[in-house]
Amino acid sequence: MRVCRFDDIVPDTGVCALVAGEQVALFRVQDEVFAIGNRDPFSGANVLSRGIVGDLKGELVVASPVYKQHFSLLTGRCVEDPEVRVPVYEARIEEDAVFVEPAREVATTCCYCGVGCGVLASASNNEIFSVRGDPAHPANFGRLCTKGLSLHKADASFRGLYPEVDGRRASWDAALEHVAEKFRQVIARHGPDAVAFYISGQLLTEDYYVFNKLAKGLIGTNNVDTNSRLCMASAVAGYKQTLGADAPPACYEDIETAECVFIAGSNTAWAHPVLYQRIEQAAPKHVIVVDPRRTETARAATLHLQIKPGTDVALFNGMLDVIKREGWCDLAYIEAHTENFGALEELPVERAAIICGVAERDIREAAWLFAASRSTLSLYCQGLNQSSSGTAKNAALINLHLATGQIGKPGAGPFSLTGQPNAMGGREVGGMANLLSAHRDLSNPAHRAEVAKLWGVRSVPERPGKTAVEMFEAVREGTIKAVWIACTNPAQSLPDQKLVHEALERAELVVVQDAYRNTETAAFADVFLPAAGWGEKEGTMTNSERRISRVRAAVRAPGEARPDWRIAVDFARRLGGEKLFPYETPEEIFNEHRETTRGRDLDITGLSYALLDQRGPQLWPYPQGATSGRKRLYEDGRYATPSGKARFVPTPYQPVAEEVDEEYPLRLTTGRLRDQWHSMSRTGTIAGSFAHEPEPRLMAHPDDLKRLGIDDLVRVRSRRGEVVVRAAVDADLPLGTVFLAMHWGGRFLGGRGVNALTVAALDPVSRQPELKHCAVRIEAAALPWRLVASSPSADASQFMQQLEPAMGAVPYALRTLDKAGVRLALAADNAPAEALLKKIYLAFKDGSVDVGDAARAALRGRTLCNCFDVAEADIVSAIAAGASLAGLQKELKCGTRCGSCLPELRRLVA
Repeated sequence: MRVCRFDDIVPDTGVCALVAGEQVALFRVQDEVFAIGNRDPFSGANVLSRGIVGDLKGELVVASPVYKQHFSLLTGRCVEDPEVRVPVYEARIEEDAVFVEPAREVATTCCYCGVGCGVLASASNNEIFSVRGDPAHPANFGRLCTKGLSLHKADASFRGLYPEVDGRRASWDAALEHVAEKFRQVIARHGPDAVAFYISGQLLTEDYYVFNKLAKGLIGTNNVDTNSRLCMASAVAGYKQTLGADAPPACYEDIETAECVFIAGSNTAWAHPVLYQRIEQAAPKHVIVVDPRRTETARAATLHLQIKPGTDVALFNGMLDVIKREGWCDLAYIEAHTENFGALEELPVERAAIICGVAERDIREAAWLFAASRSTLSLYCQGLNQSSSGTAKNAALINLHLATGQIGKPGAGPFSLTGQPNAMGGREVGGMANLLSAHRDLSNPAHRAEVAKLWGVRSVPERPGKTAVEMFEAVREGTIKAVWIACTNPAQSLPDQKLVHEALERAELVVVQDAYRNTETAAFADVFLPAAGWGEKEGTMTNSERRISRVRAAVRAPGEARPDWRIAVDFARRLGGEKLFPYETPEEIFNEHRETTRGRDLDITGLSYALLDQRGPQLWPYPQGATSGRKRLYEDGRYATPSGKARFVPTPYQPVAEEVDEEYPLRLTTGRLRDQWHSMSRTGTIAGSFAHEPEPRLMAHPDDLKRLGIDDLVRVRSRRGEVVVRAAVDADLPLGTVFLAMHWGGRFLGGRGVNALTVAALDPVSRQPELKHCAVRIEAAALPWRLVASSPSADASQFMQQLEPAMGAVPYALRTLDKAGVRLALAADNAPAEALLKKIYLAFKDGSVDVGDAARAALRGRTLCNCFDVAEADIVSAIAAGASLAGLQKELKCGTRCGSCLPELRRLVA
């Protein structure tokens, strides 16, 4: 829109204009005009148009007249705090008039956990400058956690911008033709099962569909699996064994009506914060938490069952024993709607208590509350799934629901919480090695024939494909020659990283398709293909409650990056798939996927992009002719089994795959941090994401640390590898159990990261690995030489790459981001080579380098409230001075925006 004449602006000064209701500061610099938001984010005053314009270290900036922070006229970023920015508007001059394009707000969906929050992204000048929760989205009603509120803060310097072949820039045509020729050669020599695709629960449903069809329909291999194998495979197997279909029967509304919420293997307060806030708001009468750790979620429970790691099956079977003995079973429901109840094996509660390490009376209380409550809703995640007995854990919990009739009614049911934003969508399209489109089974000949007919191909291969861990074992063995990895980071996230790294080094061809160029896996790429990221592509995703949401682009992808589906389609056509892959839009792919669901349990033939755009996100099933999706499944007592009855599944208790012994006497369990996500491909580019947990810490009981003489750095060893991290006290952990966050890989931590320790033991049904437990030993890492360096950087990606030589030169190395810029911490027996030290000092010439005692003093404290940058130390001081939670919120503002810090604030105040 036209705002003024160019000559109305005095050179090298600014004016304020109202553009679509927003105050915009316009600056005239020589013959150009720049437009940024007029509001100073630090003072809240609309004053930037009155600031002084100048050059600061080669960057054109305006200085705020209030607190003197400088804001770039090109990017809007604050020079002093790069995480803070103001909107930048597209401005142009036409016939001596100044035109400014208003910002636009686009409704889309968050790309992190499976809650599936709606996001309103504000964009101008092809940049997303702010986000807020979508009040109209039924998954979050306007709430966002600290990760969601930082979506727009990802550092673009880490992005992949153009295709590469053997480390050299290439055109898209050259890169895709190179890969196509390599695939043709491998398939001709070794057959279609010599190639594989490892994809991701972060892909959109349309992306997933194309990759699945490419592998199974065009190439003729079932070697297509996904990182959802690490996340939800056991939940899928548990649902199918008991209820007959991979369909969570409950919905988020059930939280409001549940009298008892039973949380097993999930630190919901950190892993699914928005959903946890919904639980807090609903205030159910009973909250039972099953977890080996006293997490923030467990602290708020009315009953915490602090079991030994891996003993969930024993607990659930012991609860069932109590329910049966006391006559609390719903015999009428069992008789009418289930089968195989008599086949369940007994585990006396007395024995279960010994196995689990919890009091028998607590198991009895949990059983009574579960059975006798008006409605019991169970919520569970990786603590059940990431186990060599994960399917049994899921089935044993569902057995409890069936035995008590706590299913198919408001506030009740077994509800698996999805770890990734679209693991559900990937399962819907059959994007795993043992699945086909629309919840069809690869092992079923009729299902294979149906899919072949739908796709217009002669047949779908019968032989099961390799699942995630097995796929990389086959790559290492040489039976899989070429692997295409899309939107995931197996060189950090899979267990037994030594195996994974060896596999990627031995592969004839590694194709990596990702939005970020700096991931651990991208380092192994023979061919790198830059993909569009969040806010840059169109499609759909399905969240934990079976709700399909639209994902919309707010900006264009940077450089030459392309949407994932487009990359796969272009490749397929080069392999002769022109007729099978005619798509020109993601909507065309969705429509084909929709048709595959006709008559299936997830029938979505009544949905379309137009309906989703008009009515918003919808639950499935939503068949043609329906006016709404189904909130709750199995309300009529009919299940998706051949008999129509749910099945009780015997679940004998099996111990963890790797028990502790004299050599490795400690149980290591892993989990999530509040502000990081998965392998940190995106959150690891945001300085604020490190504030809550600035470094990896091995949490251990103080008596374990004291006994071993550990009070600083600690070396953690398993049978597969080792890491050196800082030790920290957690008095609520049981003796003999230690904890490490899962996120830290070789990009940030010297060596191969946390998953150098974990074991690749698989569940026999789901083939999901036991990432949650392995046996370790720990010892003090006596490394007296210390260095801590920090420096601002205009290009954090390049700066961190310069530090690569330091990461393998000393026993302890950590490179991260903080609000000052890039940070490096090193520890060793002696100072490293002089040449390396010179490089470090040169790299940090604009910052600080501390050595020895000064480096020890430079340790960072934790920031509990990221929204308002409130440090833990300040909160503790305020509480010591008598502040209540309300006082903290009033004086420090912590806990008043996204709410992610509230569980910790309540703990500290209590």
